[in-house]
Amino acid sequence: MNKGPQALHSGPQKDICLLKPFLVCAKESSFTYLCEHSLYVPLLIFQVLSNESKTGYEQDACINLIPCQDNGAICIQPCSPSFHGETSFVCEDRKWQMLSDACASLDVQSLFQRISQSELPCSGGHGGGAGEHLPFVGGGKLGPGKPGDGAKHFGAGNHSCQADFSCIIPDILSSPAIPGNIADIVELLKKISLLLSENVTRGKMQSYSRIANHILNSSIISNWAFVKDRNAGSILLDSVNLFAGKLLLRNGSESIQEPFIATKGYSIHRNTSGKSFDFSMEFNSTGNITGHVVIPEEELLRLPRASKAISVAFPTLGVILETNRPDPAVVNGMVLSVLLPEELQNILLTFEKLNKLEQVGAQCVGWHSAERRWDPRACAVRVHNISAVVCVCAHRRRTYRAFSILMAPAVPRSSLLDYITRVGLGLSILSLVLCLAVEAVVWQHVTKTEITYMRHFCLVNIAASLLVADVLFILAAIVHNAALNYQLCVAATFFLHFFYLALFFWMFTLGLLILYGLLLIFFKITRSVFLAAAFSIGYGCPLVISILTVAITEPKNGYLRSGACWLNWYETKALLAFVVPALSIIVMNLIVVIVVVVKTGRSSIGEGCKSQDLSSMIRVSKNVALLTPLLGLTWGFGLATIIDSRSLAFHVVFALLNAFQGFFILLFGTLLDRKTREALRMNCFSSRRKWGLEKS
Repeated sequence: MNKGPQALHSGPQKDICLLKPFLVCAKESSFTYLCEHSLYVPLLIFQVLSNESKTGYEQDACINLIPCQDNGAICIQPCSPSFHGETSFVCEDRKWQMLSDACASLDVQSLFQRISQSELPCSGGHGGGAGEHLPFVGGGKLGPGKPGDGAKHFGAGNHSCQADFSCIIPDILSSPAIPGNIADIVELLKKISLLLSENVTRGKMQSYSRIANHILNSSIISNWAFVKDRNAGSILLDSVNLFAGKLLLRNGSESIQEPFIATKGYSIHRNTSGKSFDFSMEFNSTGNITGHVVIPEEELLRLPRASKAISVAFPTLGVILETNRPDPAVVNGMVLSVLLPEELQNILLTFEKLNKLEQVGAQCVGWHSAERRWDPRACAVRVHNISAVVCVCAHRRRTYRAFSILMAPAVPRSSLLDYITRVGLGLSILSLVLCLAVEAVVWQHVTKTEITYMRHFCLVNIAASLLVADVLFILAAIVHNAALNYQLCVAATFFLHFFYLALFFWMFTLGLLILYGLLLIFFKITRSVFLAAAFSIGYGCPLVISILTVAITEPKNGYLRSGACWLNWYETKALLAFVVPALSIIVMNLIVVIVVVVKTGRSSIGEGCKSQDLSSMIRVSKNVALLTPLLGLTWGFGLATIIDSRSLAFHVVFALLNAFQGFFILLFGTLLDRKTREALRMNCFSSRRKWGLEKS
């Protein structure tokens, strides 16, 4: 979200007025400031509104753009002279953030008058009765209106405007789709639907669709966040449904296609076989999505007479409509409106998913037009797979006309998770640095035998890989937040992928070493053979996987996921290059732990002494606790988040175990190791003795 008055529209989107804190009048109740621009130097007047009156310093705080004092305070700024309306900012967390932007450049009053005049029987005169029902004469919501404008455009409209509304299309399409213009166009479409929806021909529907398409374009969807009327998306949906419902069908069918709105209509009767509406439409630059509406044959048997069925598809409207739900579900497919005879009760709708996450549940919903919310009672899921959802929906003409699917996000949005991650990463980095420092101090004492050398060598590489991965994780977040160049994000993702894989493969090497120590007692390997094998597994395999992943997916622009410096999932499934090796190693190391448990617990079998049984249980528990973080088994808790992705508890446990993994490695891999502690005591005693001798 753009923050502060720097983000206001003082003209077209590129003409952003940068405010200078130049105080003109410090004693007035309203403050006037100079705004410099390359094209003009308007004087902007700010007004501060709040539940309490503002005086002196508090008003200066808002006007001079320093941190605001009262959360909830409102700062209103008029638009530049070439625009009408105003921009509002709200104080949140001591910062001014844009609340709404009503600055508009369109004169929709005159536009509506032109197409209204063309509807009159007599097109050669002014039509004295026309102005009686026009809602915009003399100014109003859609424009300021100037004396004489109405008559001027009436006369122009009589000669140039055709009955298909095409005369206003150039003015609409040439206007910037800024929030103020979006709101005015929505209101214009609403008035057209209410007052000019008789005899909706193909030409009228085409013009209407082109106007709606202008504000449904995926490239300007973010501007809807600042439209003053939060119900504007719902109003647009109702208006389109009302207008499309009056569409006249030529030869029994009609099809009108725009990139971001499509309308299809058919004549239906009881002897018609099952009827379907098939849509394939652009969602964004990455490609198209599809949707299908099917009227079952048994439903058509309910029709007493020939009727018409009309469906409208919106690939981007779902992003605009407020979900108004307690959980943070998002629309995951196109919105399909269905206008059918009242006799029809159930229809089948197929939605292609925008985000194809198989583990995330989908919910079929209908738009409750009166309450302006998605209602799960309107539909039921019939088929759900990784790419699409088939819904059975109840068509109720006055309640549900539009349908879609909702998807719960894969991870709950919680500040607790963010806090755990930040604290855990900081503690892990500190712990890993301390772990490597301890290993450097005691290395000569704990690597006297081949097996201890191999163990500590694996431990050092595990700690080093995780340390670099944690640092890169922070750098990748900084790169993304700072909006730096694409190549830097690719580089950060590559090395992040490599070192996380190296972490798992070194854990796998440690697991193989444990099996070697338990099962191959009489088989000895030399240090050089171990080092060659360990480096090949620990760094060679991750390097090959990382290079292949970037080489295969980057030429298709499918290496990075949208909005983060990490592997893509939705388009190329590049994330599998991390998930598959990691899960495979977790399964293998789980087998290692089971073998260790069986081996260490076997000594008490056949012995009746309870103390030995207790000792065996303690020994087994200790081994499991020591090996779980060292072999990466804590990552296995991620499976629980896949099984129930909406459970905050599972995500908190997973975040705790993995964010603090560096601390666990220090604790269980280094500090709780008996030989390491003895080596530390020896070093400490030797240092004290040396210091005492030097002092004496």
